[in-house]
Amino acid sequence: MKRKAHNLLFATVCLLLLAGLTAFAAVRQANRRVGGVIVTIGNEFNNFFIGEREVTGLLTRQGQDRLEGAAPEDVNLKDLEARLKAHSFVKDAQVYRDLAGNLHADVRQSRPIARLVHADSRQDSYLDADGRRLPLSPLFTARVVPVSRPDGAPLSAAFFQDSSGTRYLEFLRYVDEQPFWRAQVAEVFVGPNGKISFTQQVGDQRVEFGFPENISEKFAKLMVFYRQIPPVLGWDTYHRVNVEFKDQIICE
Repeated sequence: MKRKAHNLLFATVCLLLLAGLTAFAAVRQANRRVGGVIVTIGNEFNNFFIGEREVTGLLTRQGQDRLEGAAPEDVNLKDLEARLKAHSFVKDAQVYRDLAGNLHADVRQSRPIARLVHADSRQDSYLDADGRRLPLSPLFTARVVPVSRPDGAPLSAAFFQDSSGTRYLEFLRYVDEQPFWRAQVAEVFVGPNGKISFTQQVGDQRVEFGFPENISEKFAKLMVFYRQIPPVLGWDTYHRVNVEFKDQIICE
């Protein structure tokens, strides 16, 4: 009994000592001036739309607010995060300090899945998987499928955000998520009637897809065409392939 009480007392003292050390470290960290600024950018899918210099510029207001050596009370982490998240190509950001006093900025980039093409290429923009518009970047050009109307009329990101437009966004997401189709689909057109067609990287056929519904089934039919027709008759035998209708593939 006496030994058990001794062990309990020892454990209590250790816990109190650990709590004291933790509190001391927390106070010391809270009063430590900022050391270095460490920027980490998640270049998912090899996108490089925002660089370390640009992130640092956002954190320091292009050098107006110096962070190295700043007192803790002069550094608002939430405000710094908000500055980063306001950038078009930042999907998420976390700003925090480590025990050594360094300031960390972890940035996750937005990722485009399509390029909205205008008659004036200077007005082109990207579209991300959430249907948001992203501007072009002087740092990097994404290899994503161009999307336009056959008559050259512009498509805006707003088109993909209403209840009917989300179906077209689903189509573009499907193409982007499937490596084969991401490599094969060359350019997508949305007709005045809302039907989709696209050209291909391999083969001269224009694929008439119809409305963006039963997407996986239609691409499965197109895969049947690829596996059975071109190996026998050649890629240039047909100039038009229609997978719009259920259980049919129309070739001309």
